[in-house]
Amino acid sequence: MSQPSAKRGDQWTFLTNHARVLIALARDPEARGRDVADLIGITERAVQLIVADLEAAGYLTRTRVGRRNRYTIDPTVALRHPSEADHPVGDLLATFLHREDTPAEDTGSTAS
Repeated sequence: MSQPSAKRGDQWTFLTNHARVLIALARDPEARGRDVADLIGITERAVQLIVADLEAAGYLTRTRVGRRNRYTIDPTVALRHPSEADHPVGDLLATFLHREDTPAEDTGSTAS
């Protein structure tokens, strides 16, 4: 028996894919785009575009290590929406990560 079609209000979530990608990279700074895509349920190309957005906005830095990328998150960058701009992205990450996994504000270190 097929499931009834979802109502319009059944499809939304609180976090955007940008937030999900950032959280995934905070948890695993050496994660491959393919793995992040599988975790979140989006395409690898979507992850690449989101990473480019996050990098352009200063939320993360991509460093090439051999054939892989390593991502460093700057937890001091403010959230983008005007009503949230007084909060750094580190506050959001702290909500979803264990305290010891959250990037340190004073060192700009990676989340690992």
